[in-house]
Amino acid sequence: MEFEHKPIMLEECIEFLNIRSNGVYVDGTLGGAGHSSEILKRLGPKGLLIGIDQDENAVKAAQKRLSSIDTKARFMIKHTNFENIREAIEEEKLTFVDGVLLDLGVSSHQLDEGERGFSYQHDAPLDMRMNRNDDFDARTLVNTWSREKLTRIIRDYGEENWASRIAEFIVKSRETRSINTTGELVDIIKAAIPAAARREGPHPAKRTFQAIRIAVNRELEVLENLLEDVADILSPGGRLAIITFHSLEDRIVKRAFQQLSRGCICPKDLPQCVCGIKPKLKIITRKPVQPSGNELDQNPRARSAKLRIAEKL
Repeated sequence: MEFEHKPIMLEECIEFLNIRSNGVYVDGTLGGAGHSSEILKRLGPKGLLIGIDQDENAVKAAQKRLSSIDTKARFMIKHTNFENIREAIEEEKLTFVDGVLLDLGVSSHQLDEGERGFSYQHDAPLDMRMNRNDDFDARTLVNTWSREKLTRIIRDYGEENWASRIAEFIVKSRETRSINTTGELVDIIKAAIPAAARREGPHPAKRTFQAIRIAVNRELEVLENLLEDVADILSPGGRLAIITFHSLEDRIVKRAFQQLSRGCICPKDLPQCVCGIKPKLKIITRKPVQPSGNELDQNPRARSAKLRIAEKL
């Protein structure tokens, strides 16, 4: 399957990144290079684009797409998780960059490629790994984690009201035989959620699948650990653009931006600062930017996207 990628809020991202022709920019979630293609087109001979993705299919598709662009700018692609962004730029003998973009959504390609096991719409092996070289997958999680641990991630990562009951049904079902496919898991979830509750809202498996995907790929853990690193590698005036797709991610980004822009953490009654902490970022978007109505008409999967921008002081 062709790696299709519809870049979310493309014009907004390009505008807010304030791209300089001789700058260095990192797309930490390269995907099909939708955003990166437009960044690369705006770079001159001294510019550099570094693309990072842990999905091997994305890396191959991006290499092909970026190579087809008529430009004198350079680009480098790294097959790794964006949590390794500092190592990725150090490999290019760099200490600072002028902009970083993170689009935290699952790509259309990953959802539509049934065998990847991301979608509750396709019956496929339980997988959900962004990086297929990783050992830990959704099948392992579903069949080995305790009821308590399953309840916690489905409740916290999926914001699912029926988390405890779903976890109970999963544990009971696997006592008979292992749960190996997305279809089997969907049937268990449907059985766990009362019929009246299934009649309204999104697909009954949506929240649980989100929770398992987040846990398998350590998405929130990686994001929390990454944000201060990114602030440290930005040059003064450099910008960080992050697109989130659910409230858990957005809260992490919003909180990190607030902390990194606040500086001093001394009690207010102290006559002078003793902590020495200086603000690292300036928040550019006090409220998140959301897709236009026209974009939503063309790409309904963008409906939950939020874009936040901060600038290095």
